[in-house]
Amino acid sequence: MELSYGEKLTLIKLNELKKAKFEELVKETSLEQVAVMRAVLGLQAKGLAKLHERSERVVKLTETGKKYAEIGLPEWRAIKLLRERGKVTLDDLSEVLSDDELKPIVGLLRKEGWASVRKEDGKLVLEITEKGLKAGERSIDKALKLLAEKEVVPVKEIEKLVPVKELKRRKIGEEETVTEREVEITPAGEELAPKVELKREVSVLTPELIKSGKWREVEFRKFDIKAPVRRIYPGKKQPYRAFLDKIRRRLIEMGFIEMTVESMIETQFWNFDALFQPQNHPAREWTDTYQLKYPKSGHLPEEELVERVKTAHERGLAGSRGWGYVWSPERAMLLMPRAHGTALDARQLAKGVEIPGKYFTIQRVFRPDVLDRTHLIEFNQIDGFVVGEELNFRHLLGILKRFAVEIAGAKKVKFLPDYYPFTEPSVQMSAYHPELGWVEFGGAGIFREEMTRALGIDVPVIAWGIGIDRLAMFKLGIDDIRYLFSYDLRWLREAKLVW
Repeated sequence: MELSYGEKLTLIKLNELKKAKFEELVKETSLEQVAVMRAVLGLQAKGLAKLHERSERVVKLTETGKKYAEIGLPEWRAIKLLRERGKVTLDDLSEVLSDDELKPIVGLLRKEGWASVRKEDGKLVLEITEKGLKAGERSIDKALKLLAEKEVVPVKEIEKLVPVKELKRRKIGEEETVTEREVEITPAGEELAPKVELKREVSVLTPELIKSGKWREVEFRKFDIKAPVRRIYPGKKQPYRAFLDKIRRRLIEMGFIEMTVESMIETQFWNFDALFQPQNHPAREWTDTYQLKYPKSGHLPEEELVERVKTAHERGLAGSRGWGYVWSPERAMLLMPRAHGTALDARQLAKGVEIPGKYFTIQRVFRPDVLDRTHLIEFNQIDGFVVGEELNFRHLLGILKRFAVEIAGAKKVKFLPDYYPFTEPSVQMSAYHPELGWVEFGGAGIFREEMTRALGIDVPVIAWGIGIDRLAMFKLGIDDIRYLFSYDLRWLREAKLVW
């Protein structure tokens, strides 16, 4: 029976041990793990050894989990401060919480019913409730304690307390497969082992070996190209980045022109006023948008355009009566992180477009929101519009359905009536996700003439704004939008786009 050098060495050591854990065999042979595994599998195929494997899904504490096990979960540190003071502001909470912990804590305390939230003197104030005073150990606290004690806990044991995906979502624990391997020599292996002659193994025939004649004393290594080897993870694009590039390429192939802009900071003029959104609209308040403290104001575009927008707001255009208030240029100059990609639609229309023409943009936008599995405060949005003389609402619905079915892979799509200050009629699109149910993707409609006329366009424009992050959830098969920006190495390696 022909054996490789690795198989011979492994068989000799295994004959001494009779039965050994794989790690012990690696230590005894002084070979690489891959080489020993290859040798064991070769011996097993020849009936000289048996490999016994037992795999189990386990949960391990992450570095964040270890920190929480030591200093406590963010909600307990917040509750401790609340119990001491009765009520606190976000500035107070920053004494005991990091910036990353501070963002979701308000929603978490409200969800648990441990604190009431209100606004006082322009600041968010949290006041402890009766439930917060009586709050005690929960399932997630027990799971954290168990992980801190054992470090590695079987999934089935953790699941009795809390779903593993909850620990992963909060970056407390990570799930992995632990495999225990044991190697045992067979009677045939015991019989053959004493007869095995071990020679020095070489993989290259060198001139020195030939000249010295030592090639007769060595054993040349044989390579089995079908033998299992360690899995290699080559470099690749981050899954969500690859998804965005794919969407961009598809739209360009469909004849859309991409609109780009360097800055994520916008004036309220382009973000709201040019879209015929009144200056007293609630969406322009601090609860729905972010605003810059410094610099506070930017510049308005050319005077003629500003005058047309002002007229649309105060007295109306295209038969409209406008909003009937005195428009403020100072309010329009205020700076803000862009709240929606539709601001670029307005910029492009004012700059000039081909008629007929199709345009799109993929932009990072910012909105104050409570972080959860379907909401982020900083996310990507795909906005676009089609301009042409014969366009109508049916064309818009057709484009939206094609987006949901062909690009997102949604099986079910539905449209609901909606309202936006800059479109009429307006529609909301939702698609069905197997884990989350119906998920709203975005809004769309036909731009109002009060907006398009002010920007110099006198033909119909159909437009949409879609949360592309939610589209990505469908394509990447995830049920938590935060995973798109995850540092989970396993997910980054194995995530695949489905087209």
